[in-house]
Amino acid sequence: MAQRARMEALVSRRVGCRATASDLVQELFLRFWRRPEVKVEALDTYLLRCAGNLAIDHLRSQGSRERLAETAQGWDQEALAQAPEHALEVEHDLQRIEAALRALPERTQQIFLLNRIHGCTYADIAKAMQVSQSAVEKHMMRALEACKASVVEPASSIRRPGSPR
Repeated sequence: MAQRARMEALVSRRVGCRATASDLVQELFLRFWRRPEVKVEALDTYLLRCAGNLAIDHLRSQGSRERLAETAQGWDQEALAQAPEHALEVEHDLQRIEAALRALPERTQQIFLLNRIHGCTYADIAKAMQVSQSAVEKHMMRALEACKASVVEPASSIRRPGSPR
């Protein structure tokens, strides 16, 4: 209690509001009260440091809330009205990517799924499939190129492996 005024003054200078500073110092006392007994040599210095850290944490979280609020305000009605159209477009893209992947050789599909869905490294895939890591890299390049081409090109012009360009 002897340090309360100093702590509130410190926090108030940092956050710019006496009421918030009072609340933060009260929160600090509650945290300190609930935790197991710890021996501290310079309790006043320790409490002031904790108060300063709590003020910094408060400012960080306040900044995050403000950025989130600004982002939410930036969403206008037109963007919200376009959301279903965008979702439909994404669904079509996913269908084209899936079709492109199905058109790839089975080994290429397996390597792609092991890496992108199951999170296996190229080295792990190479060992499991008994191929070189370079072969895994080439299969992945082929799969990624097919995915990219399926989104860029119209659905009817998806290139099948082995077909002329």
